[in-house]
Amino acid sequence: MLSIIIPTLNAGTVLGTTLAALSTANAIAYEIIVADGGSIDDTAAVAIDGDAIFLETVRGRGRQMGAAAAAAAGDWLLFLHADTRPTPGWAQAVAAFISDPGNCHVAGYFDLTLDDDTWAARHLERLIRLRNVLFGLPHGDQGLLIHRSFYDRLGGYRSVPLLEDVDLARRIGRRRLHPIGATVITSAEKYRRDGYLMRPLLNCCLLALYAAGVSPRRLSRLQR
Repeated sequence: MLSIIIPTLNAGTVLGTTLAALSTANAIAYEIIVADGGSIDDTAAVAIDGDAIFLETVRGRGRQMGAAAAAAAGDWLLFLHADTRPTPGWAQAVAAFISDPGNCHVAGYFDLTLDDDTWAARHLERLIRLRNVLFGLPHGDQGLLIHRSFYDRLGGYRSVPLLEDVDLARRIGRRRLHPIGATVITSAEKYRRDGYLMRPLLNCCLLALYAAGVSPRRLSRLQR
């Protein structure tokens, strides 16, 4: 079985759309676990209405996903952000990926499309594809599909305040990260808010400092 794990914090306005997209799956048996870090909106009600398991956890995306993975029943884990919805055909692509025994020792990710029709959004998508190929660093908004045994052997998501997705991707390694062959649509709100130039520049600075050995805890203070 596949366990789909979605970390949330006040995600009631976007979670329903993601759960509706997931509900179209008919190619695989799955459960959905919404790992919540203390929402004060209607996230819990939306999760329950969407037939998801609602799990209250300690706040922090890494902690939330780690707690949900420990509670999950599936042999395969799919980590997905609340504002990221898979497009039609995703379940067939996931089923094909997990049916290959060789993929028990690699991890998969989705191609990414932003919910923005601007030229800047298309350009950023191309840069993200290039980053994935050159550096093997898909971010959390591209999802992560991984067998439980491989996830456990790597140590899973760590309890870090920032870059928990990059931290795990680096431990997986570029050669063991493969596109699933399906696409997700994710929110471009942070780029519309911060700018299609400034937000990627900030991300690049954080990644460079992280690669140089600056801890995620220090980086989180710098980001604030």
